[in-house]
Amino acid sequence: MNMLVPPSVSGLREQSEWSDFFSRYSHIVLVANSDQIRIDDLQSTYPDTALFVFFNKVYKVLDKPFSGRALLISRGQPKGANIVYRNEVAEVLRLFSQDNFLGVLNMRLSETERLNESSDYLDAPTGHLDLVGYCNEFYPEGKLPTSGFAIALWLAEQKIQPQIILAGFTGQRSDKWRVVSAHDWTFEQVFLKLLARQGNIVFHGSMAKNSYETLLQRFPEFPVSAISSTIADVLSARQNATEAQVDKLISLTNVLRSFDNFLRGLRPGFLRKKKK
Repeated sequence: MNMLVPPSVSGLREQSEWSDFFSRYSHIVLVANSDQIRIDDLQSTYPDTALFVFFNKVYKVLDKPFSGRALLISRGQPKGANIVYRNEVAEVLRLFSQDNFLGVLNMRLSETERLNESSDYLDAPTGHLDLVGYCNEFYPEGKLPTSGFAIALWLAEQKIQPQIILAGFTGQRSDKWRVVSAHDWTFEQVFLKLLARQGNIVFHGSMAKNSYETLLQRFPEFPVSAISSTIADVLSARQNATEAQVDKLISLTNVLRSFDNFLRGLRPGFLRKKKK
């Protein structure tokens, strides 16, 4: 494995070409835009032969240039990638070390999503991965797979040597970053954990105990397939309904939280004035 000269992703289009590209590394660490990411700790966990894969708005998890080998996945949208049409490319690319940034993987999963060219990414090395229809047969109808879910599944199905690590793949909303209701987060969590139990991928950190396995042991008269599919169906329906309501509530309190943060920032100054 020659790691001295980083490969270029420029012009990569075929799935076999991307498979060969990813095969060069010992670990492929997919870094979700999550509050749980501690990038310094994450980077120190894996060797220099690891490739760290980031998604779209990396300023959600990076506050300084990332020094490790990195690849950016930029998802196509009907108007092109969101970091392109929102003029955020420069803001995103500045958070990668020039020496170890391998370029942009511009991906699409639907016919309505438009791919971009290298010039849209300030002439950064750019390759394309067209996965239109890849998840159509099994993904819940009316929903779209996330970029992280799609690439994790695609990598697992390539049967390549590198270990595939998922970091921050919780599918949970925070008061800082929202989860888009266009995706079925519950379904994705179930699917990814099934892949992890089969050894196809690894979650960074540890997975919580599966209480449903205990349930199956207690009630052996229920077929495994029936209880598993019922649990997934119920949880998906409840989760989607909850996320829609939580999204509304958090959106309604945006102004209040901004005002609260503003006051908290001023409070030390007020206290100092009182002491005088």
